[in-house]
Amino acid sequence: MKKQSRLSARQLIFSAVFLLIFTGMTFFLFAYQRDQKRFANITTELFTKEMEANTLSMHYTLADPKSFGIYDYTPTLVCYRSESSLNSQAKTENTLAALQDIHTENLSESDAYLCRLLIRSLTNSLEMSAFSYYSEPLSPASGAQSQLPILLAEYSFRSQRDVEDYLALLGQTDEYFSSLLTYEQEKAAAGLSMPAAFLKEVREQCDSILTKEALETETHFLQTTFQERLEPLVKEGEITVTQAQNYIAQNHRLLKTVLLPAYAALGDGLLLLEDQSVLPCGLAGLPDGKAYYEKLLISETGSYRPISEIQKLLSDRFSSEYDQAAAILASHPLLAESYAHEEAGSFPYKDASQMLLDLQQRMGGSFPPIPGEAAQAAVKALSPSLEAYCAPAFYLTAPLDDTNANTIYINKKKTPGGLDLYTTLAHEGYPGHLYQTVYYNRHAYPEGERPVRELLWYGGYQEGWALYVEFLAYDYAAQLLQEYGQQEAALGAQLEKHNRSMQLSLYCLLDILIHYEGASYSQIAKVLERFGYTDSAAIKSLYHYIVQEPCNYLKYYLGYLEILDLQQKAKSLWGSAYSDYNFHCFYLDSGPSDFLSLQERLEASTPPSYSPDTPDPKGVS
Repeated sequence: MKKQSRLSARQLIFSAVFLLIFTGMTFFLFAYQRDQKRFANITTELFTKEMEANTLSMHYTLADPKSFGIYDYTPTLVCYRSESSLNSQAKTENTLAALQDIHTENLSESDAYLCRLLIRSLTNSLEMSAFSYYSEPLSPASGAQSQLPILLAEYSFRSQRDVEDYLALLGQTDEYFSSLLTYEQEKAAAGLSMPAAFLKEVREQCDSILTKEALETETHFLQTTFQERLEPLVKEGEITVTQAQNYIAQNHRLLKTVLLPAYAALGDGLLLLEDQSVLPCGLAGLPDGKAYYEKLLISETGSYRPISEIQKLLSDRFSSEYDQAAAILASHPLLAESYAHEEAGSFPYKDASQMLLDLQQRMGGSFPPIPGEAAQAAVKALSPSLEAYCAPAFYLTAPLDDTNANTIYINKKKTPGGLDLYTTLAHEGYPGHLYQTVYYNRHAYPEGERPVRELLWYGGYQEGWALYVEFLAYDYAAQLLQEYGQQEAALGAQLEKHNRSMQLSLYCLLDILIHYEGASYSQIAKVLERFGYTDSAAIKSLYHYIVQEPCNYLKYYLGYLEILDLQQKAKSLWGSAYSDYNFHCFYLDSGPSDFLSLQERLEASTPPSYSPDTPDPKGVS
């Protein structure tokens, strides 16, 4: 007869404990995998849907959409529709709720950080959606009427599909501008019309950016650049000469029959909205304008500081820069007058490529190298027809999977050369936007960063960095000038750095005065007069620009000050492990972020152990 096995009490307890542990581990693994999978699904869908819905954005984000699972899409130029805004708000609410339901402790470190970034970004977007008619897509300073032609002119042709997508988008520009006019009409009906003087500026741009005369002579940049972009496709056998000629004919036809009438219709429609009683004023003059400004400030700068704290930060920095400039002038009293007459022609380098090479050499040791081969940039002059409406320079961001497609535009009307061009190239190129973008794309995405990160835009992070390195470039320029025996010019470069910093600090304070405290033109003029501004036309121009572009100066300068604050915190937290190289690695490796998230990430970090190839000069700021 077989004996029946028996378990002792100790065995029973052990078995029960083991079962509980096993069950707990299984539940933990299930929860971990569930959250990872849900987060992957949410972010993949968010990215894919955005790319499929916005062909222009997709083209500048991805060189090869198929490698990101995007095979079938209809070329679409996103147009404004009030019902679409409501649908978008509902989708944002759903996405936010889904993200908030995820336990970030079950995600990888990079996914957990991305989840927190998405939650903060979407929360602020939802809060801003309550202010439907406070944005200005047709701003005279940076509106769609001047930006779209540049994006069309730089729309790269990597394949025949790209050419056909481009022509499809060009064929939708009439609907696009019509939708923006509808938005302006709805704004006016809501009592938030653009000031008459600004509407007139936009109309003048519509009349000059694209003209019948230029199209008839086939000299417009949207004609010449189109042909230039087709040539490599013909040489590579992607398209035939006959196909290229047909595409050129289509481009000419669409420019004449779609885009030109679209500009005319937009200008005519805006003329009907002009109300001479609507004068330029800050957001504070609008209903709930101060509340909108607070949200816009977060959106544009990524800073969550209260406005009173920002004002103190700006004032303290202004005083510090003033003291440093005064010290230079006290020891060299004739410097201001002599350097004011210094010509750009005396700068050691004249060519942009020379300047970029010099900047790359001088930044070595303080900045991590870009993975892989060196990233090149095409430096182009902006079309004369756009000079009056565009910034002194700008960098067109390369797709994340084609980091060699980099273009820097120089507005020769506003950036003549010399020290101005050198520091501008630092801002846009090395160690600025180009370096920052290519470094992150080559560093992060091969290690598994999710493409949805490309949808998050942080002006303070990006423009703050560009200004941070622009100020470093003044120091580089001083070194260069000293090497060429131009001691006085080197001091002048340092003085110019402090003057520019004071100027930007002042403009940021004016931005707050105008948009948050409701300062009028006459009040701003009195403030500027105390700082030596006497040209009434220049004062009016500055006032109008700040009214048109709220938070724009803050995006640059407050972003820069936030970086300096992070740098000081890193010095305190890391102690002897701190170096500029290590700090730059931390900042760049973190990727585009708001500054609250960066501060949290820094406080949770351990002292880094990066090792540059060459010694790092500590403490440069």
